[in-house]
Amino acid sequence: MERIGIKQQIKMSHQEPEAKIFACSQSVHLAEQIAKNYGVPLGKVTFSKFSDGEFQPSYEESIRGLRVFIVCSTFPSSDNLMELLLMIDAAKRASARHITPVIPYFGYARQDRKDKPRVPIGAKLVAKLLEAAGATRIMTMDLHADQIQGFFEKPVDHLFASTIFLPYVKSLKLDNLTIASPDMGGSKRAYAYSKFLESDVVICYKQRKAANIIGTMELIGEVRGRNVILVDDMVDTGGTLAKAADLMIEKGALSVRAICTHAILSGDAYEKLENSQLLELIVTDSIPLKRESKKIKVVSCAPLFAEVMQMVQHNNSISGKFIM
Repeated sequence: MERIGIKQQIKMSHQEPEAKIFACSQSVHLAEQIAKNYGVPLGKVTFSKFSDGEFQPSYEESIRGLRVFIVCSTFPSSDNLMELLLMIDAAKRASARHITPVIPYFGYARQDRKDKPRVPIGAKLVAKLLEAAGATRIMTMDLHADQIQGFFEKPVDHLFASTIFLPYVKSLKLDNLTIASPDMGGSKRAYAYSKFLESDVVICYKQRKAANIIGTMELIGEVRGRNVILVDDMVDTGGTLAKAADLMIEKGALSVRAICTHAILSGDAYEKLENSQLLELIVTDSIPLKRESKKIKVVSCAPLFAEVMQMVQHNNSISGKFIM
């Protein structure tokens, strides 16, 4: 009888809780929203900080034998990535069964190839660091380049923000809609949006003088009398979007909006956007905004991540979440 009691206790301990969600210090707000949509409280983790800036995470509850989701966008500074690596290592040493870093914004993704001699492939290095730390699965959204998934030997759940952007775009009920790509590299993404929305596509051709500095920009396609929506995976300094919006208004567009998954918005990006012809910038909350702006509309990615995390936990297919 005593043995049966022990077996029942073991069975019960495996049933609850089924998964726990934790967050790095700069992604707490998003993680709280994800946990709320998932239906569990956000797990407790504390960070001890030393006077020289070194830090050490500590889980304040048992995670033995559980699936652990660690929410952390790895935008600069590199402390965010280091926090994530330390939390993965701590989870591994605390005997978590599955360790899934949830990385809405995957930093260093622009370093996905050698575009000139003697440079690193940063995205590959980050992938190897995550695996070496102990990650058993990766979850992310709108990678700068799809092929970054191939840098991992572990399963990668690559989500698309189009799942949350497209319903918002449809709610605008825009006539004469045209989808635009701000560069040649994003033409595939723009075409996917246009196919779903049954609209035309135009492409901006740009040449950079240096990183974040645009030399020339030309427009391929007609925008006169059209409501244009620019589609990109990230907005950093905002220079490309501002220049593209101004160019399209100059060419006769009725209005120009932009959809960007990751709002890095560094330097004087907010001023550039405010002073541009851009009517609205629609972004997700993968990266917390530094300040509010009347031109920026935030659409939360928390419900999407929570739903996919539930599917992963229960070994269900996630392909139904991709609407294009």
